[in-house]
Amino acid sequence: MFISILSWIEEQKKSKTQNQNKNSEPGSLWTRCDNCGTILYIKHLKENQCICFACGYHLQMNSRERIKNLIDIGTWRPLDETLSPCNPLDFYDQKTYTERIQDAQERTKLQDAILTGTGLLDEIPVALGVMDFSFMGGSMGSVVGEKITRLIEHAAREGYVLILICASGGARMQEGVLSLMQMAKIASALNIYQSSANLLYFSILTSPTTGGVTASFAMLGDLIFAEPNALIGFAGRRVIEQTLQEKLPENFQTSEYLLDHGLCDLIIPRSFLKQALYETILLYKDTPYKRIGKLPKNIQRPFNLLTEERIRRKYINNKNCDNEIEFLENFSFIDFSDQFSILNKFIYNSSINIFEEIDSDNFQEFEQLSTMYKEILTSLNILLNKN
Repeated sequence: MFISILSWIEEQKKSKTQNQNKNSEPGSLWTRCDNCGTILYIKHLKENQCICFACGYHLQMNSRERIKNLIDIGTWRPLDETLSPCNPLDFYDQKTYTERIQDAQERTKLQDAILTGTGLLDEIPVALGVMDFSFMGGSMGSVVGEKITRLIEHAAREGYVLILICASGGARMQEGVLSLMQMAKIASALNIYQSSANLLYFSILTSPTTGGVTASFAMLGDLIFAEPNALIGFAGRRVIEQTLQEKLPENFQTSEYLLDHGLCDLIIPRSFLKQALYETILLYKDTPYKRIGKLPKNIQRPFNLLTEERIRRKYINNKNCDNEIEFLENFSFIDFSDQFSILNKFIYNSSINIFEEIDSDNFQEFEQLSTMYKEILTSLNILLNKN
């Protein structure tokens, strides 16, 4: 029995798709390096942060593994976990957009292509957003844009360092202009965070980072880090070559090419990223260009416990708080930073919500915390009542 060429091609496509799905199943034990082709044991590969043992190539890593490698154990607090995309345009190609979303959610166990939250990075509070390329190519839709915007606003109110890890193919075509508008929305929130609040934003570029993500928040970082040999660009290489009618360099749209042309600040291997972020945050957080700022539209909240305590006492005594920022710039609270760092460790391990106002009444059932908190406040009383 003879079959047509078209039928044979269709069968080959189905067979290839089935093999790819089989290899990507959680039960698979082995994978192959995309760069050198070396066969790798997945368990050992994950222990090495998805870096090839043979050639050092950085394979794709999912969002949960990145959070595990960056955030201190037990300190991760996710934000907006329940946000899920819908199908506002009733988009349909070979299947409906709703079906594609459901398939991606079942496969990745994610609601959308990003996880956001707060936690401690070597005891430093940070707001972290991690994109996941395995969810529809990490494409940026309305939910991704909304979660990033909410994360930025939360970081601005709380005074957290912001870290966004980018891995995306660009804006999600199934949502049309609703996905494109996220570029402007995120950039607007970042403008308040960086210019008004004067806080520090790290953009981490991984492979691939392309399209609308590159054209918006990925390249707006105060400091832009990239992984080695990462694919970073806006339009595709073939499109650019056809437009310019010339051959592009071999390393075009790689992180090394961007570094040579001043478009990123540092190329850092994945295994050293946490240490690099920690040391850089310590270096930059007290610079003259990153002092505490003021948020517009009366949404400013205290940036740390010391600021909160100082302003609260001034309001109780009906004193003017306009010069509070100047006071904080001219006074050092370094002596108390270590004490509060130790206190925060205990708080994170307890059931207390650290994002609410800290009050000694909250610690009645935790005798150790209550004692420690009162000792610190006693020291602060001497300091805060001097002026």
